[in-house]
Amino acid sequence: MDARTTANMLGLTGIGIGLTEIAAPVFVEKSLGIGHRHVLMRAMGLREIASGVAILTQDKPAAGMWSRVAGDALDLALLGAAAIKSNRKAFVFGAIAAVMAIAYLDYRNATELSR
Repeated sequence: MDARTTANMLGLTGIGIGLTEIAAPVFVEKSLGIGHRHVLMRAMGLREIASGVAILTQDKPAAGMWSRVAGDALDLALLGAAAIKSNRKAFVFGAIAAVMAIAYLDYRNATELSR
């Protein structure tokens, strides 16, 4: 699979995650065991969607991919904070593992597209 196709798939994935964070923040919050953080959850969703749209609409999606990498770092920082306070630590650590895997793909793809 080429870098552009991978970028498009990651962009669509981000849009899906973002829509979930916007449409069902209570579900995500309960899943993570973090309490009510509706505004933060929706802001994170908007960031995901913006990155995805940038990737899908730009002729050269490297900047959109780098915005995903930056978002991954933010996600990991927030999940790290959530792990301290969460009553569902196993789920938070699962989310951390998933974000780390996606972050690897985002970084690898952003690097490839920047060449």
